[in-house]
Amino acid sequence: MIGTILGGRYEILEKIGGGGMALVYKARCRLLNRYVAIKVLRDEFINDEEFIKKFRRESQAAASLSHPNIVNIYDVGVDQGEEHKIHYIVMEYIKGKTLKEVITEKGKLSLDETIDYSIQIAEALEHAHKNHIVHRDIKPHNIMITEDGRAKVTDFGIARAATSSTVTNTSNVIGSVHYFSPEQARGGYTDEKSDIYSLGVVMYEMITGKVPYQGDSPISVALKHIQEEIIPPREMDGTVPIALQNIIMKCVKKAQSDRYSNANELLHDLRRIKFSREEGILEDTRIIESPTQIIPIVENEDVDTIKKHKKKNKKKNKEDGGLKVVLLAILLAFIVVSSMALGFFKLKDFFITPEVPVPDLIGMEEELAKKEIEDLGLNFKVGKRVHDSEFKEGEIIDQKTEAGQKVKKGYTIEVTVSKGSNLVKVPNLINRNISEIDEILRDTNLSEVVDYQYNDTVEANIIIDQSPEPYSEVEEGTKISLIVSQGPEKKLTIVPKLVGLKEKEAENALIAYQLIRGNKRKEPSDEYPEGFVIWQSIEPGTQLETNTEVDIYISSGPEEKPEEQDKKDKEIPFSINVTPAQDRDETEIRVDRVQDGVRENVYNKVHKADEETVKIPLKGKLDAQFEFYYDGQIIETIPHPGR
Repeated sequence: MIGTILGGRYEILEKIGGGGMALVYKARCRLLNRYVAIKVLRDEFINDEEFIKKFRRESQAAASLSHPNIVNIYDVGVDQGEEHKIHYIVMEYIKGKTLKEVITEKGKLSLDETIDYSIQIAEALEHAHKNHIVHRDIKPHNIMITEDGRAKVTDFGIARAATSSTVTNTSNVIGSVHYFSPEQARGGYTDEKSDIYSLGVVMYEMITGKVPYQGDSPISVALKHIQEEIIPPREMDGTVPIALQNIIMKCVKKAQSDRYSNANELLHDLRRIKFSREEGILEDTRIIESPTQIIPIVENEDVDTIKKHKKKNKKKNKEDGGLKVVLLAILLAFIVVSSMALGFFKLKDFFITPEVPVPDLIGMEEELAKKEIEDLGLNFKVGKRVHDSEFKEGEIIDQKTEAGQKVKKGYTIEVTVSKGSNLVKVPNLINRNISEIDEILRDTNLSEVVDYQYNDTVEANIIIDQSPEPYSEVEEGTKISLIVSQGPEKKLTIVPKLVGLKEKEAENALIAYQLIRGNKRKEPSDEYPEGFVIWQSIEPGTQLETNTEVDIYISSGPEEKPEEQDKKDKEIPFSINVTPAQDRDETEIRVDRVQDGVRENVYNKVHKADEETVKIPLKGKLDAQFEFYYDGQIIETIPHPGR
């Protein structure tokens, strides 16, 4: 495959990977002058209709997705190889490593890396699931990590559009066994929660450095996914936060109904861990399953108050001596007797500070949330303000203490407030080459949708127009529609028959068909009178672009009959028909004449493969030899046919 050009534009440079269904190559797009990755269906599957369908399904599913954490699909095609058709998909080329390679090199990942990559992968899955695409093969091998630390999910090789009907595959189970969901191992119903299970296994491997199940065979590992519970990560590594462990263990529940309902719920808990870690309170936070709750943190002010109270009491006890003991005994006796007599007084209410349930603040405006908190005798605090496209500016995105949790009056409720959508300014891409914009859009977190149009005044690959217009403000992730010039439209015409026409008539015919008369020379002819065309360089009926040159030979009349003894010294003309090479687009045909010990080039022209027959006029002495070369390689040597 190395050196092969697919689709007339993608030059295969090197093999960079492969899977069970396809091989992956690095290639260069000649049109846009950029590197791409091309996935080519393996030879053993080209006659397997089932695999062909899966391969096409991959391209259709993946091409519908556009997300910063999903590898982009640029093109899909079928090319005719030397022996068979080549089915291929052109994808974004990622300069980096697979997540599996990163884990192998490091042994295991840090907590920050694990959380960051998990959020990015979950965001990719959320986008795919919203578009009704289930990946069904999430594993570290299918996740690329770029040099700047961005995770990109690739290889939708067995992705399937989720519909309302049951999705099953009873004949075989597809995927990688270490990351199987139990339902995949059974060959049963798979949905978005199957991807969540596999992501849970990937998170487990990132934070511990090991997959949860090992076995002597794929079947034994698959059975463990169905039957055995996963060893909690903290038993493998005690430094794993309980909050992260709870998320992983919820992802890998055997029953689909016990897992997160969707990727958005998973993202909510992952982002909560990230926020908590940024605030330095992760170890004090406990994410509890069904429903998710956070145990309140003992505030420093409470600890100081208790210490001061104890110190004050201790000092007072020394001063009061026995008097306090007597008074305390009398008071306790009074309380006990009163409680027993009245029956409704509870001793604990006398000592314990009242608690109030924390309200649900998510989505509320900041001022309303503050009033509601303060009306309950609690303190309101804004921990941070962040951009969020789902919440308007000033709305509560998150609260550290879960709704419904009971806390003492005076407790501080900390929240995160939205700064609104994160708007970015659209760069001016007009008059730039399409190959220059990838880095510009990446820096602004935007993407492009390209439409090519012919243009008589703008050269090919230059951006003519864009929408939204330059310098307007849009949300991050917005697609910028670009109109790119293809250069002047290539118009086709048919080559007329010129042989047998007078020279002027032939020239007028070329003008009428929007062609140009190329080289012209006179040659003797016994068949056509002087002034008539006896040969044309391109066969009549050939379809080609307008303004192409066509060479002609004009008859100079019959050749004078030489004396018999002079024939050997005369150069006698003749013509020969050849066929250009059919295994390439163009062939350079060259003819060298060897005559009187002198080698001379007498014909050199490039012909396209669709020219079935090329008539080459030659002349030489009867003892001359003629060497025919195709693309610089000698094909045949023939003597003068008049010999």
